[in-house]
Amino acid sequence: MNEFIILQTVTPSYRNNFFDYLSSTLKDDFHLYSGDYYFEKSVISDLTYSRRKKITNFFFLNRMFLFQFGMWSIIFRKNILVLEMNPRIISNWIILIIRKILNRKTVLWGHAWPRAGKNSYSDKIRHFMRLLGSTILVYTKTQQKELQVKMPNKNISFASNSLYRVNEMKTNYSDSPINNMIYVGRLTRSKKPLLFIKSFHKIYDKLPNNIKLFVVGDGPEKQEILKYIKQNNLHSSIEIFGHIDDYETLRKLYFSSLFSISPGYIGLSVTQSFGFGVPMIVSEHENHSPEIEAVKEGENAIYFQTDNEESLCEKMYQMYEYRDKWINKRNNIVKDCQTNYSIEAMSLPFIEIYNQNQ
Repeated sequence: MNEFIILQTVTPSYRNNFFDYLSSTLKDDFHLYSGDYYFEKSVISDLTYSRRKKITNFFFLNRMFLFQFGMWSIIFRKNILVLEMNPRIISNWIILIIRKILNRKTVLWGHAWPRAGKNSYSDKIRHFMRLLGSTILVYTKTQQKELQVKMPNKNISFASNSLYRVNEMKTNYSDSPINNMIYVGRLTRSKKPLLFIKSFHKIYDKLPNNIKLFVVGDGPEKQEILKYIKQNNLHSSIEIFGHIDDYETLRKLYFSSLFSISPGYIGLSVTQSFGFGVPMIVSEHENHSPEIEAVKEGENAIYFQTDNEESLCEKMYQMYEYRDKWINKRNNIVKDCQTNYSIEAMSLPFIEIYNQNQ
């Protein structure tokens, strides 16, 4: 049997469920390698995760580029190797060239296009990398279709980013209070956490009594948020939790929340929110991550005008105005997420690649 090896820059804790599922399916043929820290220092591996084989990440030129050490013995073997489709990882270029010469199966997994877009100059570099891969795995069906037009002869699949298994996706109705709002994500400038803090503050007196805003996450903007809360005496209405991995804790927070908020670019937290049946208020004009494909306006989300405090306030108020409607949608939101954004759905293309090469 061929070994199935995934090589990553980092393996954050939110990926553990996915790797556990692959390991339970592929058994001893599955192996995972990663370093400790990402290009952004706030993104780190789960250092306690036992399935991970630690390697060394060496960043240079102000963390613009990366070279990895400690996994080179696997490069030459006859196996299936999954690499990040990131041109800034210089070692991956060398690996791709070597394995191309040796006719080894190498899968590139990642964004179809750079953040600057598919017509950007940087995509020309990314395209050279795509040509060296045997198979490409992107994050959404839309990306797959777009890339297939550009590379009609390349084997391209998609694996939607997911956090939970089908049986972990569940919701609640009116058997317990559903009044709060929640943000889950890194507290960085690009995520714009202060925008929803200020909007919440502005509209708080118009909202039903005893509503709380839950902020789950950590990052460089945390101190600024805490300062704003202290200056405006918001301790009783805003709770800062820091980073939370525990499923049960997150489930309880989402179950008591009427909606979640994405004030900046959308990320993996959107499928987390939908997995608990909680709709999201989303910034309309952002350079969103691929998970934006999960958003269906009026069904599981509504948009506000980007960077517009008044617009966000208005949408928050609307969520409470139509509270019963959104609570009744919770079950359908979960079902759609179970179909398209479960760990089982995400794992399927990886398992298919493994089975095709045995």
